[in-house]
Amino acid sequence: MGTQRVTDDLDRLLDLLPQSVQFALSLEASHDQLLEVVLDLGRIPEARYPGRVSALGDRAITRDDLAVVVDKLGRFGADNRAGIERTLHRISAIRNRQGEVVGLTCRVGRAVFGTVAMVRDLLDSAKSLLLMGRPGVGKTTALREIARVLADEMQRRVVVIDTSNEIAGDGDIPHPAIGRARRMQVSSPERQHQVMIEAVENHMPEVIVIDEIGTELEAMAARTIAERGVMLVATAHGNALANLIKNPTLSDLVGGIQSVTLGDDEARRRRTQKTVLERAAEPTFPLAVEMHSRHRWSIHADVAATVDQLLRGQKPRVEQRELTSEGGMRRFEPEDLKGPLRRPYGAVASSLRSPRLGPSSEPKSPSLSPVDSPQPQLIDEAVRTSALQVLCCGITPQLVEQVIRRHRWPARLVDDLCDADVVLSVRQGLGRASALRRQAKDQHVPILVIKADTLPQIERALERLLSRRASAPEPNAVLVDLSGNDDELAGLEECRLAIEQVVMPQGRPVELVPRTERVRGLQAELVSRYRLRCDVFGQAEHGRLRVFPP
Repeated sequence: MGTQRVTDDLDRLLDLLPQSVQFALSLEASHDQLLEVVLDLGRIPEARYPGRVSALGDRAITRDDLAVVVDKLGRFGADNRAGIERTLHRISAIRNRQGEVVGLTCRVGRAVFGTVAMVRDLLDSAKSLLLMGRPGVGKTTALREIARVLADEMQRRVVVIDTSNEIAGDGDIPHPAIGRARRMQVSSPERQHQVMIEAVENHMPEVIVIDEIGTELEAMAARTIAERGVMLVATAHGNALANLIKNPTLSDLVGGIQSVTLGDDEARRRRTQKTVLERAAEPTFPLAVEMHSRHRWSIHADVAATVDQLLRGQKPRVEQRELTSEGGMRRFEPEDLKGPLRRPYGAVASSLRSPRLGPSSEPKSPSLSPVDSPQPQLIDEAVRTSALQVLCCGITPQLVEQVIRRHRWPARLVDDLCDADVVLSVRQGLGRASALRRQAKDQHVPILVIKADTLPQIERALERLLSRRASAPEPNAVLVDLSGNDDELAGLEECRLAIEQVVMPQGRPVELVPRTERVRGLQAELVSRYRLRCDVFGQAEHGRLRVFPP
């Protein structure tokens, strides 16, 4: 690979500036390092370079100077940005309260060829990639070349969402720096998330390139696009992954953060407080790059693992990469991170696994209780048996598949109840699927009801299912068999937990799962013992009890 090539059309930007500023810049020797020229009313103009600022002359900028530059540029957009047609330069305006321009930031746009060597292997993986770094470090420049390489060299269908015309330049014809990639302009920054979705729906891209994801709507659009199987390459506000985790608006890009309350035993085992922060879902971007400078980047090849370790107060393993003068790439690790990191489970969901409970402490609730961990020999025995066929009801199938893949468990999802060994459901999902509940009862297919559609709950449920599949069932089984008295026990336990955990402490009504008339009668009697009021909603097999707070 050859050395870097730089194309910046700098003369076209300098021609816009006042004559005095042009003359002062001509005396500067480091034009190839120039980042931006700042023109503020009543102040000496400045040229900014990496790590230093240089004054340009000794004459302050006047309103006439600013007017000359604005007249050459034409109209500014809603984001107070303008450009020079067929170039990558960006001029941003500062306005007073009357809307008059009192300052200009003239940023130099460069097409740099060669930096893609730093992440070429990541692009081959076809996984979504997020670039982070401080302003001016070269995020947009890298994004531009990545778009070109994906479109020209890797023959992918690439669409660039160019909100401020910064990636592909001003004007209707994109700058050659993005190669064969197509460019969609955005009329106003507020519409960026809409154009992102429009690109996927109308133009069948394999890759979407976005600069500056900065709002919650844009983060949600990015997740929607990723879930449709489209690769994303984007930049986001934040110097490092740790900053993104703390940003409530953008934390969903790395999986989102949720507060989890641990049991006493688990908190003691982990030596933490009972309430801890955990990752809520899989990251929108499995790969991330922290750009420390134009030639030195940190690579997070597994964003999920990095986020989990950061939340647990551990130092994640981060690969450092450096661009050599010959255009190649050198890898190395910081000295303090060498050596293996101890990661017993490989994901955040596994960290919530409870220690094995003794016979006397087995949970009584068939629907809401935590699940204990199976012993290794039971799982090994289950591996040697046929795969467990699981039908999901109200549960996200992708989460179940993720848990199965992570642990390589002998289980798989099915779409037909006739093929299922068990139905995995949440309480609300079961309540809305009365026909499935009736068919499961007729076919004697057990239903396991879990507390919530989350990774920890799903993981514990599958552990219990595999454990029981590999061993004789215990008397107090977690499986809810709807063919007998278990339905009555499950209904009463569900009612008790709803009253004690939600209705009385939180003062909120709770609607229970549809039950038979006999079970509803037992539930109503239990409610009366708590001196609470309840009522029946729905008819026949859809009838369900609603418990009201005092």
